[in-house]
Amino acid sequence: MEVYTTACPRNCYSTCSMKVYVENGRICNVEADPQNKATPEGVCLRGLSYVERVHSQDRILTPLKRKQGTADFAEISWDEALDTIIAKLQSYKEKYGPRSVLYYYGSGTKGLLNAVGADFWRLYGGYTTTYGDLCWPAGLEATRLTLGENIHNAPWDIENARLIIMWGKNPAETNIHQMRSIDLALEQGAKLIVIDPRRTRSSETAELLIQPKPGTDGALALGVAHLLIKKNLIDREFIEKYVLGFPEFEKRVRDFTPQRASALTDVPARYIEGLAEYLGNIKPASISGGYGMQRYTNSGQTMRAIIALAVITGNIGQPGAGWIYANLQTGIFDKVRDPIAFFPPKEPDGVVRVSISTARLGRDILDTTDPPLKMIWVERGNPVTQNPETNTVLKAFRSLDFRVVVEQFMTDTAREADIILPAKSMFEQSDVIGAYWHPYIQLKQKVINPPGKVKPETEIYYLLARRLGFPAEEIKNKIPGPGDAEIEAYLETKLKPFPELTLERLREGPIPAPGTKEIAFADFKFPTPSGKIEIFSKEAEERWGVDPLPDFSEPLESTGRKSKEAAKYPLYFMTPNTKNRIHSQFNNLELIRQFSPVPFVFITPEDAEKRGIKNHDEVRIFNDRGELILPAKIDFSMKSRCIAVTNGWWISEGGGVNFLSFGRETDMGHGSAFHDTLVEVECMGSR
Repeated sequence: MEVYTTACPRNCYSTCSMKVYVENGRICNVEADPQNKATPEGVCLRGLSYVERVHSQDRILTPLKRKQGTADFAEISWDEALDTIIAKLQSYKEKYGPRSVLYYYGSGTKGLLNAVGADFWRLYGGYTTTYGDLCWPAGLEATRLTLGENIHNAPWDIENARLIIMWGKNPAETNIHQMRSIDLALEQGAKLIVIDPRRTRSSETAELLIQPKPGTDGALALGVAHLLIKKNLIDREFIEKYVLGFPEFEKRVRDFTPQRASALTDVPARYIEGLAEYLGNIKPASISGGYGMQRYTNSGQTMRAIIALAVITGNIGQPGAGWIYANLQTGIFDKVRDPIAFFPPKEPDGVVRVSISTARLGRDILDTTDPPLKMIWVERGNPVTQNPETNTVLKAFRSLDFRVVVEQFMTDTAREADIILPAKSMFEQSDVIGAYWHPYIQLKQKVINPPGKVKPETEIYYLLARRLGFPAEEIKNKIPGPGDAEIEAYLETKLKPFPELTLERLREGPIPAPGTKEIAFADFKFPTPSGKIEIFSKEAEERWGVDPLPDFSEPLESTGRKSKEAAKYPLYFMTPNTKNRIHSQFNNLELIRQFSPVPFVFITPEDAEKRGIKNHDEVRIFNDRGELILPAKIDFSMKSRCIAVTNGWWISEGGGVNFLSFGRETDMGHGSAFHDTLVEVECMGSR
């Protein structure tokens, strides 16, 4: 038996270091690698399922081609698959130009080799692609505008906190290694506060659980700021030295009394006062923000308001203190760490048309002209299920002439393809990955060969480039050849600027990124235009058209707007993550399905009784955009007028929460505001 060190490349907070056991060419066990101080114990359920995932009988192992006029696929050779794709690429380029091809890539896995895709399409002559992101950009931009960059203290530093606020985050399910450090802090006397419309597992050891109405976290933060300033529970010396815009902010929150904040958030005023007392009197304090609450149309301003609480109490630049959201210190291979540079709504050069909003994917595909889109290439993503407004995304996909999807399993997006190309697993090709929670650079080491006729994506691009006749020197410079030696040479080239990082050293285990700061902003230098923490941000106003100060407005789709739509659809539709999946990944595996065999809609007893719904009744969840029919599960943990279906269920599994969402962007960062969703529920009868 052989043992390898490697790392999980999934788009998950933890980016765990792992030891993988291989016998006779098969993976037989996965366990934690304690060298990573952020993830020293316990592989999660999804990590344990890798043994099944890699060797699953449902895995796609050969190219597939749709049988004309049917929903069925037939196995084909690589020669036929590549020849078919090349004929289409040459035809579309000749008739419409290279921008008639949409290159869509998700964030299902991380790694330096992901850059090969964009390099191939540039060699093709250009392409159309997306801007924005489904996950976190409103919070990224809010943090950048306020603090100057997206970094935070090392994950284990939270053990030094005396007060921990989990604001819209459920680490017991979505960041389990952070929960370990939280528990260690609690054992040392720290206090935990959880803010979430649901009572989650993370709140079981909390001193205080606050359940605001969805989309009103900004009003809650401004109400707390009002009390902190009024009671002089702020760090005036810190503010004077390091903060821009406090006098204006003080005026802004003057009217955000506990009573007003309570009316907006549906949180009792005494809870708002309690939160202010905790935050104003206990130091050091860490505020850890989740991603769900920054998926509303008001969410950038919401995040700025929450960050301001850490700022005015002086909880920046110290052990045990800070704003924990995104730690991009491992982004050393990126030219810049500005999230706007990642997602520009403009053309960065004359080759790439960046014109499709991720949030409005379906509508933008349909509306794109000059040239119109004829083909889509999808890798590392499942946009049919995961992007907002599924009905429109399906219409857009079906409007295209030709669709290629690179996948391991028959996802909802793969089912829409004309050609499916089998994708590698994380164990079948080496790559170098960073993280966005801890500071380690890691080698995702190849430990087995791909099964069947599976080829890594880089090899697919290499073969296409050769057949398309791209110049040999250009291929050599941009696209590594199919052998392991060529891949390692490519990675060594990327590592060359960093002498402390070599493949040889990374094989031994994770290495902190060069220049890592264990305590973010400990030097109190903030790379903002003023060099200070900017509560007042002129750039926010100029770039995004929002108030330069943190402010609150109701989400566009909210019961607080008292609109006809809100009267018609009075329930907030929440689509949280679950420990069993990373969005739409993993639930097709038997190990996972035993814990989550079918989707449910969770509904409070009060809301169920009003609609005559009993436990396990079949119900219809609907709005003007679509519907889902699911069994109901009575849930005492949620705030009234909220229902929840965990996101990531495939349409083929009876799920698909984005049938009900609408493609809107967040107020900053080009994020997806698909949590602005109101619905109604009606009983369909007993099952």
